[in-house]
Formats: sequence, C-alpha cells, structure tokens
Amino acid sequence: MDLSINPGQIHGLLGENGAGKSTLMKILLGLERPDSGIIRRQGTEIRIASPQDARKHGIDMVHQHFSLIGPLAVWENVILGDVGTVNRSAACEQVEHVAQRYGLPIDPLARVDALSAGERQRVELIKCLRREPEFLVLDEPTSVLTQEESEELFEVLRRMVQSENRAVILISHKLAEITAATDAITVLRKGRVVFHQATAETTHQSSPARWSAATCRCSPMLRQSACCRSRRRPHRPRLPQTTRAWCPH
Repeated sequence: MDLSINPGQIHGLLGENGAGKSTLMKILLGLERPDSGIIRRQGTEIRIASPQDARKHGIDMVHQHFSLIGPLAVWENVILGDVGTVNRSAACEQVEHVAQRYGLPIDPLARVDALSAGERQRVELIKCLRREPEFLVLDEPTSVLTQEESEELFEVLRRMVQSENRAVILISHKLAEITAATDAITVLRKGRVVFHQATAETTHQSSPARWSAATCRCSPMLRQSACCRSRRRPHRPRLPQTTRAWCPH
C-alpha cells in the first residue's frame, strides 16, 4: 500500500468492511505493528510503537465511538490521562481557549452525560486539538450527528487545514459527505489502494467505471442502487443516498 497525505488537505478514505481502513489507522497510531513497510513523516522514516509515539510525531485520532466518561465534567474528560498535578482552573481555561480558537463552543463545567451527540463530538475534538496534532484522523465522525452538526464539523475541519496547514484523514461510508468535505479521495480494497484522485477531478459522470471497479462488489442490498442500473430490475427500488456509499454513480 502506498498512501501519501498532504498538509493543508482533508483526505477522504473509503473502503468496504474489511478493506483495511481500521488496520491502517491502528498502525499509524501505534496500536498495531505492521508486518512490513515504512512510515515516513516529511520524508524521514519514523517508527510508531504506541499511541504516545504517534502523538510525539503529531498524529492523533478521534475514534468513531466516544471514549468519554459520562459522570465527569468536560474539562475532566479533556485532561484525562495527563500526568502531573490537576489544575481545574487551568484546564477549564484551556478548554475554553481551544473551543474559541476552533469554533467548538462548549461549557467546560458541563457533565458529559448531559450533552448532545454533537457536543460530545466537540469534546473529543478538543481533547485531540489541545495537543496540536499535525495529522488528525476522524473515523466515521458523523455517524451519530445530525446534518447540521455534520456541516458544522466540516466547517471546523476546513478552517483548521486552511489556517494551520494541518492534515486530516476522514474515514466515512457516506459518499456525498466525502465528495463535499475532502480535497482528495483514496479507496482501499483488501489492503490495497485501488483508487486515488483529487476530489475536484472526481465526478459521478467522469469516473463511473473507475468508481465501480474500485468500490462496488455489491451486496444483495446494494445491488438495488443506482450503480447497478445495468442490471436494473423493475422490482428493485432505489435506496436513499446515504445507503449508496459504495455505489457512487
């Protein structure tokens, strides 16, 4: 697998279940050891044996499932895992600073179990962004968000990559989301890169054959979608856009 992520870009990563997306991200975060291969950062080979190593190299991740503790306050969740003396006032100030800097309004004293899904997502982002990562991975970040919350999240990410030249990997199954929010798209299948293109150059009209070959070995349900219109049968209804992630045209 040969994959390059550039600073100042949001890079969409697509692939069916088992394609290797999660394994690749675990390797980048030091949660799994690669059998072979090299990871380079700005041209220099690096070794990542733990999440602590990953953070030293500026790599962090917001996981799909929240890792927050409900009965604790926002500020307590944000500093959870820090070493040293706990300073509540300083922690709250840091939360407020990061929240204001990135447009992620949140009350540092609020209990997490009283927050909405969108607000909990903000807390997860603040936890990562306070460490100033150069490379941020988001795994299915909108799976529990409303449309409005998803749009707000992408606005935050866009401001971040443009103003601070950071790199973001966005893992998603939602094609409309990927094409609207990213600068480049990579598709994985069985641990290999089978498609890569700048998002601006990727359209449903210009690349239907390549998208199909890369992403669509349709399951029985997905065979109902528009990508399989060549095998159209009258009794097969079209599915909503959100269920056609692997059938983009």
